[in-house]
Amino acid sequence: MLFGGKLFGLGRLPGDIIIQKEDFSFYFPVVTCVVISILLTIIFNILARR
Repeated sequence: MLFGGKLFGLGRLPGDIIIQKEDFSFYFPVVTCVVISILLTIIFNILARR
């Protein structure tokens, strides 16, 4: 997440939950997790077929 956000734009996709208040900040990357999960599933399926 730390490197992917700067290289690929991950971590700030539409649908990620960001709640910011005066002294509190909460960030939950829902859509980013789904995208990473789909990509890893595709990669592992391709590797498993060999």
